[in-house]
Amino acid sequence: MKAKSSFWIIPALFFLVAAAINIYGKMQGLAIAGTVKPALMPLLAITSLAAAGGVDTRNSKLLLMAQLLGCTGDTFLLFSGFYPFICGMVAFLLGHLCYISLFGGQSWKGLGLKTWIPALIVMGGLVAGLIFAIGVEGDLLIPMCVYGMVLMLLIFSGLAGLFRCRGNAWWIILMGTLLFTFSDALIALETFSEKPASWIPATIMATYLAAQSLLAIGALSIKSSK
Repeated sequence: MKAKSSFWIIPALFFLVAAAINIYGKMQGLAIAGTVKPALMPLLAITSLAAAGGVDTRNSKLLLMAQLLGCTGDTFLLFSGFYPFICGMVAFLLGHLCYISLFGGQSWKGLGLKTWIPALIVMGGLVAGLIFAIGVEGDLLIPMCVYGMVLMLLIFSGLAGLFRCRGNAWWIILMGTLLFTFSDALIALETFSEKPASWIPATIMATYLAAQSLLAIGALSIKSSK
């Protein structure tokens, strides 16, 4: 049975409160930021499911999977060390692939090599520039390059949708992909900097939560696939 259309407001309010607590906790260096972090994506997932009326479409299933993988990544990143970081990266990478399947499945249709070849060259150049600017090195260099290319494909999905499918939803999706990339770039900067700036943790969470919210709104706004 589908949820009432207004039911999404209740979990949305819980999500906003939890997000505010998390961001404030990050700003003040409080432990409560980590306490509420694993609940953020489940609350957004419940909000999305209530707004969609269930998981009866391919889009809603992919959105739910991406959000739950986001929760997995959030949880791993609560722990320090190489392996939790890698596990968190893998979870987010799989989540990005869900978003790419959701958005790119509609925006990439009909694209030929004349578009893909220059697009991949530009994306590769952007990833190389970011990797160099942040100073990524060692065992994480190749994983970060792969992760960066996936992020570029996510942005390309939104950009292609904006120009080929049109509609306000694709503006929202594109903004979500850009904010997600910015948030992840800050995570890399924080990880590879000897003395990361104090504003970075709160900014990471603020842009990340905004990105996930915009991608959810965009996914719910475009035409669903059965």
